[in-house]
Amino acid sequence: MRLLDPALTNFDELVSRFQWSVPARFNIAEAVCDRHADKAAPALYYANEAGAAATFTFADIQSRANQLANLLVSLGLQQQDRIAIVLPQRPETAISHVAAHKIGAVSLPLSVLFGVEALQHRLSDSEAKIAIASAEHAERLLQIREQLPALKTILVCSDRSAGLCTTEADLFDDGSDENYCIDLHSRMQDFDNNFKTRDTGADEPACLIYTSGTTGPPKGALIAHRNLIGNLPGFELSLDFFPKENDVFYTPADWAWTGGLFDGLLPTWFYGMPIVGFESRKFKPADCYRLLEQYAVTCGFFPPTALKMMRTLPDAGKNYDLQLRTIMSAGEMVGEELLSWASTEFGVAINEMYGQTEQNYLVGNCSSIMKPKPGSMGKPYPGHRVEVMGPDGKLCAANETGELVAHRDDAVHFLGYWKQIEATQKKYTGDWFHTGDVGYRDDEGYLWFVGRADDVISSAGYRIGPGEIEDCILKHSAVLQVAAIGVPDPEGIRGDIVKAFVVLRPEISASDDLAADIQDTVRHQLAAYEYPRQLEFVAELPMTTTGKVRRIELRQREIDRHLA
Repeated sequence: MRLLDPALTNFDELVSRFQWSVPARFNIAEAVCDRHADKAAPALYYANEAGAAATFTFADIQSRANQLANLLVSLGLQQQDRIAIVLPQRPETAISHVAAHKIGAVSLPLSVLFGVEALQHRLSDSEAKIAIASAEHAERLLQIREQLPALKTILVCSDRSAGLCTTEADLFDDGSDENYCIDLHSRMQDFDNNFKTRDTGADEPACLIYTSGTTGPPKGALIAHRNLIGNLPGFELSLDFFPKENDVFYTPADWAWTGGLFDGLLPTWFYGMPIVGFESRKFKPADCYRLLEQYAVTCGFFPPTALKMMRTLPDAGKNYDLQLRTIMSAGEMVGEELLSWASTEFGVAINEMYGQTEQNYLVGNCSSIMKPKPGSMGKPYPGHRVEVMGPDGKLCAANETGELVAHRDDAVHFLGYWKQIEATQKKYTGDWFHTGDVGYRDDEGYLWFVGRADDVISSAGYRIGPGEIEDCILKHSAVLQVAAIGVPDPEGIRGDIVKAFVVLRPEISASDDLAADIQDTVRHQLAAYEYPRQLEFVAELPMTTTGKVRRIELRQREIDRHLA
């Protein structure tokens, strides 16, 4: 089932002919799993860095998801309850999402890179009732149990054979309620593998994904079941009319993020095609090439950071027997150098794509029917209206710079920010949603990214809010004030990196050891990708008359320093 006709070879014609057809009743679990369960074809090729490997059919996924759904219902999970999933790329991650959607519950994907503070905010704010986590992350959740009154049960996904768990704490004997920590696999076996998927409306919430903001803690973007349909036109085109016969998909993007989940796992399964899941602690180019060869991967989503790391292995296209036919990339600008490298190394084009958690897969390329312009994000995909708006609220003409805005009359548009009505309303001018990104449209309709209208930092494909980092650093006993910005990565790999400007308390002296300690605070409390790779001690921060930090001035200082 495709939304677009591959016989049409004119991009603009595809756009003009397209109309959304979203059913009133739609459930992600039925769409990505149940309707393919009679197929003998594989759904998931799983491997990990310890050498384990397994293949799962859609029938396997459905059977396990049904068992888990029955278990979750027995634990009191109901429709629209939130269930946190703190797992890497492994079968249980995908099964947990399918099981949650079968019930009509809201899945809450959380990165395994999160430390206790990052987990606490998201779990507390979402009022998640159940969490499914590895033994390592279950331990972290136990550390903050008292701060999470809504969390009633942790289902522990402990698999020693995977060789990845760094701790095997006695999670099941903490001297309290014996049902607080439950071994996932052993308990699932007690339940039947039949479950009738709930009939859900297309507009009912399906997923809650936290996205970083410039001020305050991250906000939860509430995603509807229909959002999956909204992703499909862009998914088909960015992968040059996916699916084709024998297609196999892989992305190193974490399934806890929009990119890995809605730009990878779920749309691949919507079309009944197999995906490769690889469980590891760190992206390694050699592992990536081995997976591409072993599983005859034809289509992939690789953020620019991953592509830059892959480029460090010379002659990979010759040293590995690769079947790649197309690559999609997003998160940062790809650039002409990477486009040229992929064409030379693999004989494929990179289709750059642009979107956000709130309104994903909006803009992009399809090299099979349109010529990409290096540096451009491409054109709005069928079904999506993206314009450039000036500060006066009027839409700009071609080549005029303004803020990129997307129309809310769109299947991919989110339901709003979780419990934040005012913050949601502030994102609109009429029916236009403000992306916070500045850009322009050229005479041929291609959109070009200029920069952020706010202060969100884009690093290695992650969108990082300075507010959460600053809040974490401020808790350090030596720190009086702090401001975090994005600065160009001197290694040229991550796009931007986080730099923190720190004002110390009067009685504290600056030192390299203190800087390292502050950096480690962020690395351990939030996530490794959020820690400031650069830290500068300053006497004061530039402030507005109302007491707000002028991050724009800090960024200009860095630009001036770089040009000096």
